[in-house]
Amino acid sequence: MVTLITGGSGALGTELKKIYPNALAPTSDELDLKDREAVFNYFKKNSNIDVIIHAAALTGIRPCEENQSLAWKTNVEGTRNLVDAVLDSKHKILFIYVSTACVFDGHKEMYKESSIPYPENFYALTKLVGEHEVRRLQEYLIVRTNFAAKEKWRYPKAFTDRFGTYLFANDVAKGIADVQKENLRGIVHIVGDKKMSVYELAKITTPDVKPMTIKEYSGPRLTMDMSLDTERWKKYKISP
Repeated sequence: MVTLITGGSGALGTELKKIYPNALAPTSDELDLKDREAVFNYFKKNSNIDVIIHAAALTGIRPCEENQSLAWKTNVEGTRNLVDAVLDSKHKILFIYVSTACVFDGHKEMYKESSIPYPENFYALTKLVGEHEVRRLQEYLIVRTNFAAKEKWRYPKAFTDRFGTYLFANDVAKGIADVQKENLRGIVHIVGDKKMSVYELAKITTPDVKPMTIKEYSGPRLTMDMSLDTERWKKYKISP
């Protein structure tokens, strides 16, 4: 089985490559998803692809807000180009799309697969539109999750009043492999078994991180409660 991983240099992509060591994982220079012709040519050269794990995206909320054109081209048109190439290939390909808990507004908590999305910011909007692109396929799996790289927290502070059912990237990579083995299709939430604040998450890898609240923040609207529940799959413990 030939697997294509997009976004292989990101936190999740790096972990996915450990689980799928023989996967195709082109860099953005080798495969620019925004370049429709390049995407179609890549599929012609690699006509034996069976599975796509689409983890490539522009994920920063502020960068997406400040450069909406790039965010749209990357997250929506890039996904559309992949989907169209799959449809054009006439080959049975499973498309696994890595989405986000941020497709929900965050005014409630513990969103399930059946909950109605309502994005708070442009990043989340692009990911939701990407979901709809993927749903044009027959064989698709949309994975909603929220995770962080298992590394030192990149900021001096972390929110005590923003929440999620967080996992680390290696946990989500394992979850993706698990649901693929079970042949699940449609929308699946890969979630941690504990709701925690961003501050609690950050302290796991960075004990000296300082607390902050949303009152200290200035920028685009954030999804305040990213906690997910699942009706379709098991929950995972965040790795120590």
